[in-house]
Order: sequence, then C-alpha cells, then structure tokens
Amino acid sequence: MSATACQTSDSPRRALLLDLSGDDKLLTNLQLPDWVLDRASNAESAYGMLKFHNYRVAIALLPELPDTHYEEIEGLLDRDEHLAWVALTRQSALEKQDFRRLIYEHFYDYFSLPLDDTLEHLKHALGHLEGMSKLRDMEEESLLPVTEFQMVGGSKQFLAIFDQIRRVAGVEAPVLIRGETGVGKEMIARAVHQRSPQCDGPFVAVNCGALPETLIHAELFGYEKGSFTGAYKRKIGRVEAAQNGTIFLDEIGDLPPQMQVYLLRFLEQKTIERLGGNQSIQVNARVIAATHVNLEEAVADGRFREDLYYRLNVLSILVPRLADRGNDIELLARYFLHKFGKEYGTSSRGFTRQAVGAMLNHAWPGNVREMINRIRRALVMSENRMITPADLGLQECETLDMVMPLEQARAHAEELAVRSCLSHAMNNVSKAAKLLGVSRVTLYRMMDKYGVR
Repeated sequence: MSATACQTSDSPRRALLLDLSGDDKLLTNLQLPDWVLDRASNAESAYGMLKFHNYRVAIALLPELPDTHYEEIEGLLDRDEHLAWVALTRQSALEKQDFRRLIYEHFYDYFSLPLDDTLEHLKHALGHLEGMSKLRDMEEESLLPVTEFQMVGGSKQFLAIFDQIRRVAGVEAPVLIRGETGVGKEMIARAVHQRSPQCDGPFVAVNCGALPETLIHAELFGYEKGSFTGAYKRKIGRVEAAQNGTIFLDEIGDLPPQMQVYLLRFLEQKTIERLGGNQSIQVNARVIAATHVNLEEAVADGRFREDLYYRLNVLSILVPRLADRGNDIELLARYFLHKFGKEYGTSSRGFTRQAVGAMLNHAWPGNVREMINRIRRALVMSENRMITPADLGLQECETLDMVMPLEQARAHAEELAVRSCLSHAMNNVSKAAKLLGVSRVTLYRMMDKYGVR
C-alpha cells in the first residue's frame, strides 16, 4: 500500500485508488492536494485495503476491460454500498456497451483521460462525495437513539411506550396491549417477553380471530388421542407449548364466549385440560393479550366476560395510531426506506418535500403496516432518485374530510409548518426557527405543544 499524493495538511483525506491502467504517467499527473490515495493494482489488493480502512470515496483508473474481468470488478464495486466510486477512463473505452453500463450502474461520476484541466473538477467531485457520505452517516446516526426493542420512534407518545415496556417486563402479570390494526402490537409483546424473566422460554403467538370456532379449543389446549374422529395421536396445545415462556393471544376480543371460560380458568389456576382428557396440567406461561376491539363496550354488550377482562387488564399498554405519532411518520419512513432500499438494491435516496408533506397529511388507516407496504411499492415502481407522493400512492395535498373550527384549522396548519420547517432544516432548531420567523424558545414551545421531538 502506498500514498501517491502529497500530504498538505495535518489531517489529509484518504481515498482508495484502484489502478488497472498500469500507466505510471497517469499516476504522476494524479496529484490531489489534501488527499492521500492508497493505490491497489488489482481487485484482490483493493479488497484487502477495504478491510483495514473505512473509505468514503474511491477512484478507479480503468482501461478497456476484457470481458472476463467484468464480474470481478463489479463484485468489488458492490462490496460496500456506502463507498462512492469515481471512474477515470479514456473516451474510446466508452464506445463499448458493457463498459458504459458498468460506469452508469456503479459509479457516481466519471472523468475522461487525460485529466489536464479537469483535475480541479475531480478534486471538487471527491470533496462533494465525501461531504454527502458524512451527511448520510449523520442521517443514519439520527435513527440510532430512537431504535429500541426493534421498533423506531421519537415522539413523546412512543417514548412512553418504550418506558412502559421496561416497566411491565419484569412483573409476572398479564399484559393487555390495545391499539388499531397495524400499529405493531405483536412487536411490543415480543419486546416485553424478551425483557421478562421468561425470556429464555418460548414465545407462542396465536391469532384468536383467525382460528375456526370448532378448532380453537384443540389449538389452544390440545387434545388426547381418540378424543374425536381424526385424533390419531395426542397434540400439545399452544398454551402448553408456551411452558416457562409467553403465550401471546392476539385479537383476544374475537375469542368465542365458551373459550373465554377456559381461558379464565387458566388465568386463575394456571392449569389446563386437553380435549378428551380428565387430567389437570400445570402450565407456567405468562399471558400477553392484544386487541383492536373496545373491550369495555364488548363487556357492556355481553360479548366479552367482565371477569376475564379484569384478569387480562392487570397491566395495560395503549399503542397510538401512526397518524397521532407526529414526527415519527417521517422518521419511520426514512428508516424503512433505508432498510428496504438495501434489500431491493434500489437507487432511491430519499423523499421529496412534497412526499414528506403528503405523508404527514395522510390519515394512515393501516398504520405502520400500511406505511411499509407503500414504501416497498414505491421502491419497486419508482423511476426517480427521490420518492414522490405519486410513488407512494398519496396525493400532494389532501383535502380535509370535514369542516373544522377555525382555531383547530389554525393549529393544524401551525403543526404542519413546524414539522415541515424542521424537516427542511434537518432538525436544526435554530435554522427552523429562522424559517418560521420565530425565536428558538417559541419554536421549542410549539414543538412541545405538538409532541415534536
């Protein structure tokens, strides 16, 4: 490994130089002040350097490549998605279609050799790419402090959920999780289990609304051989399978009345009986239930047992709708864009301001699950570098579904202005305050009013 550029400052920037040209004259002319270029003469050598240095940018000196070299070079270029490559090549090489495709698909920029008067432009391009790389790192770091329990959130409402998870996890009592469909109730249940004394045991999830009423007893509590036609052997039920762990009963509000009796007995005595059996089996399993149904109304209507409701509702966690989570909407969107963007290998780099505004305005009836679906669809279908409202299937400016009082309309507009300016200023409060024409103290007060973190 050698440094081919002069060090002109106390802390020069470092870049990888993949030199496949074998032309020493080109190296002599490639003098970039404030940069140290670590030269690799082949892909294997470059792989070794990438293991020891965290480069932000790299330069490739490329001649016309033999067909047998493309796969090896593409493997190197794809090794680190965060490394920005710049190509230096002769104009004649671009006449070959495969070479043009290589440049187009894997490089952020290219310069024609000889550089001559364009050397200064190359220096500016490298500086720009390094700056963009630092911005990307800052954006990713901004997600880290709010990622907990495999969930993402920064609003007051969701930080309170994190606190409740920590509080209830260590208490051996049933937990009832409430919230609309798609808000992530099962993820919260898993988070409670992972931090509970039962964490080494199994986590068994059951969707009570998806099981046929004729099979739900057998599925939950199991059955003995010969207990009914087709019962050729003993079957362990889901509750018993959760021994020394957690049984998660999703959509508990859809549990049939007869099964509510059996579940109540299990909660009171910690025992079950398999279908067709007469032996009481002791089961040590914590119960976490979840529902989108208003159980108080269900109790009042006689659809849910009141004594079971009180048994389940010892510890309660209320999960807010996505539309009520304020700044979490943009935070989650960027998190999922980054997550699924790597999975799909797309080139989309962010959201337009119109897309952010459309997401903040959208009601999100499907909550987080809907957001995931919309972003996945946008990544697959979009032909843009930045995701637009059309890519997400959202309107740029949705009309209000109902007429609202003037005071409420003003508050709605004020909240949108606060969120939009903070987003535009990359959450720099001073810059956002200037955009809004208010003091930092006033902006902090408005952020607290609308739950903006």
